[in-house]
Amino acid sequence: MLPRSTLASVLLLLVVGSARPATEVAVHDSELPALLYTVTKTYKPLAWLHGGERFSPDAAIFVRDKNGERRLVPDFATSADPSVSFDGQRILFAGKLRPQDSWQIWEIALADGRPHRVTNAVEDSIRPFYLPDDRVVYARKKGERYGVEIADLDGAKPLALTYIPTSAVPTDVLRDGRILFESAYPLGTDGSPEIYAVYSDGSGIESYRCDHGRSRHSARQSTSGDIVFEEPHGLARFTSARAQQVSLSSPAGEYADSPAEIAPGEWIVPWRLDANQPFRLIRWSQGSSHTLDVLAEKDLNIVQPTLLAERSVPNRHPSGLHDWSNANLLCLNAYTSKYQFAPGSIHSVKLYARDAAGNVRLLGTAPVERDGSFFVQVPSEQPLQIELVDASGKTLKRETGFFWMRRGEQRGCVGCHAGPETAPENAVPQILLKSTTPGDLTGVSMRSGGGH
Repeated sequence: MLPRSTLASVLLLLVVGSARPATEVAVHDSELPALLYTVTKTYKPLAWLHGGERFSPDAAIFVRDKNGERRLVPDFATSADPSVSFDGQRILFAGKLRPQDSWQIWEIALADGRPHRVTNAVEDSIRPFYLPDDRVVYARKKGERYGVEIADLDGAKPLALTYIPTSAVPTDVLRDGRILFESAYPLGTDGSPEIYAVYSDGSGIESYRCDHGRSRHSARQSTSGDIVFEEPHGLARFTSARAQQVSLSSPAGEYADSPAEIAPGEWIVPWRLDANQPFRLIRWSQGSSHTLDVLAEKDLNIVQPTLLAERSVPNRHPSGLHDWSNANLLCLNAYTSKYQFAPGSIHSVKLYARDAAGNVRLLGTAPVERDGSFFVQVPSEQPLQIELVDASGKTLKRETGFFWMRRGEQRGCVGCHAGPETAPENAVPQILLKSTTPGDLTGVSMRSGGGH
C-alpha cells in the first residue's frame, strides 16, 4: 500500500447525488482508465452455480470516465453484468426495467444512451458477451439452472450451447473464437466450479485443464493469452507452457469476478480481506505484494470491473457440423489417460445417457481395439457418460460427470481423460483399419460386442 501521507494526498471524494453514498477513490483521476462496474448491497458471486440470485435488488452499473461518475441506465430498477463491444461504443448488460421483471439482456449505445432489449424470454438471462458478426452469448435460466446460449443481437436464432443438467454461465470470449464458461466439476453434477471451453456452435466441449480438484471460476483471457481466474486462496492462471495451473502470488483475501487488465500484468480486481467486509476494487501488478485501493464504499460491494475501451475481434469459428441426427466420436487411444490401465485390459466401452428427470440408462456397448481405439455413433444434445470395462465386464473406469456432442458433430479425442495439451501418436487407429462405420451407441440398437 502507499504510505499514509501519499495516500492522503491523492484521496478524492466523489458525490453522486442521491443515487448512492460517496465513493472513495485512492488514485488520481488521470490514472484510472474509463471503467464500468456494478455496485450492490449484497453480492454472492457463486450463487449462479445453483440457479440463485447473485445481487440484491439495488444493484446498478456505474460508468466512470473523464466526465465523472454516473449510472449507466438510471431508469432501470436493477442492472449488472456489463460487457463492452469490440469497438468500445456499445455495452451489453443484464437488467430489470421494473423490480418485478426477470433479468433480460439489453444493449445501449454510448452515443445516444437509449437501451434496447436483446432477449425476450420469460426466464432470467444474464452474463452477456459480444461475439463476432453481431451475435451475443449469455446464460438463460431453464427451470432451476442456467445454460449457455447464443443469439443474434436482435434476439433471433437462439441456440443452446450447453446440454447438461447443471448451471453453466459464460465468463469470456477467447481470441481463438471459443467461449470460456464455468460450470460444476464433474461436469453435469453439483460439484465445485470449474472452467471449460466450447465453440460457438456448441461443439468441442472440453475442460480447459485436467488438474481438477480446486474451485476455479471467473476466468478471463489476458493480453498474453494466459487465462487468469480466481481460486480459494487467490488468483491463478493457465499458461500454454504448463499442463497445470500456476498460482499467482496475489495478496491474501477473497476475490470475485473476472479481473480487468489495464496494462500487461496489471489488473483491477474486486477484493476483500474476508467475508466481514464488502468487495472493493484494488489495483494490483502481477508479481507484486502491494495493492492500491481504486474504488471502495462503506457497506456496499463494488464488483465486475470492465474497461470501457475497444479491443480486438476474436476469430470467427466456421462450424463443421453436419446435417445428421446423431454424432460420431473417435477415440484414438483410451490408454492415454491420467489413470493407469494394464496393457490389453480395456475390452469394451459402454455409453450412458441421462434424461431430464436425472435417470441414467445404458445406450449400448462397443469394442475397444488393442491400441485403445474405438469409433462410435452417439445421440446428440443430451448428457452422455462413458465407462471402460474389461473382458469380464468389470468396470475399469467410469466418468463421474457427463459431456455432450452437438448434432452432426464429428469429434476425435486423444484418449480418455487426456489433457487438451496431449499430442496424439502419428498412427492410424486399429478400429478404422477394421471398419469406418461407427458402432451404434445411440440407444436405438443395443448391440453388444467386445474388442480384440
